[in-house]
Amino acid sequence: MDRLKQIESFVSVATRGSLTAAAQLEGVAPAVMGRRIDALEARLGVKLLLRTTRRITLTNEGSAFLEDCQRLLVEFADAEASVSAGGVKASGLLRITAPAGFGRRHVAPLVPDFLAQHPEVSISLNLSDRVVDIGGEGYDCAVRVGDLPDSSLVSLRLADNRRLCVATPAYLKRAGVPQHPAELSRHACLMLSSDASQTRGWAFKVDGELSYLRPGGRLDCSDGQVLHDWCLRGLGLAWRSTWEVEGDIAAGRLRTVLDDFAAPPNGIYALLPQRKHLPLRVRLWVDFLKQSYARPEYWGQP
Repeated sequence: MDRLKQIESFVSVATRGSLTAAAQLEGVAPAVMGRRIDALEARLGVKLLLRTTRRITLTNEGSAFLEDCQRLLVEFADAEASVSAGGVKASGLLRITAPAGFGRRHVAPLVPDFLAQHPEVSISLNLSDRVVDIGGEGYDCAVRVGDLPDSSLVSLRLADNRRLCVATPAYLKRAGVPQHPAELSRHACLMLSSDASQTRGWAFKVDGELSYLRPGGRLDCSDGQVLHDWCLRGLGLAWRSTWEVEGDIAAGRLRTVLDDFAAPPNGIYALLPQRKHLPLRVRLWVDFLKQSYARPEYWGQP
């Protein structure tokens, strides 16, 4: 049995959560999809999917394997395109969405260079901390930062993202320095509204386990830049990404706290609609982001 077909079927079933839905898309019987998954699991020697009459869920091994498979399928499509397209140039409108703060710093500045390389492409960039429905609203690609909810979208990890708990020296002098995440309940915490992101809360590693807290506070906002500004004014603690606060930390405007409980990095992702044949302009854009973020000097590292 074709190994690539097994992987394609696994990705299709995993992202849709249904053998029937994946089979309908391909025009085959659900039993065919089931046999491909069985063959893949037998070849790998691990269980990738837990199947019941009601639902299909990923095992831990299946979840890790899914991300690798999605990346490989996109790279395989890129490799084919680079050969078959020959002299064909990318063209047309590329619709992109990204979080407002990250997009201003790390998406919008890359757009001119990408357009210089592909003069027949035009770009429409939406910057919003709202979680945009890229399929329903007609976007070709979304850049997302942090944990991703389960969805039928293809996700490709572009880079690591680390978050820190920070406050001004003045706030910490006034309110005290928390020594444990449980003490956050006694602090003014600046929260990103649940309709934006961070819906699971602030992540910490406590006793070797990853846990999420939603500390309370008098202030929340859907705009991360506003939270950053409030934090700099000494209004409370904030949980922000390194790309946003590292300059303030280096300058002494902010201090990190609870470093011993910092969670492992999450990711910066490109999200794509679940389609077999992505336009060349989309594949080139994702590759451009990946190559840009992969350079250590991009993030100010030696």
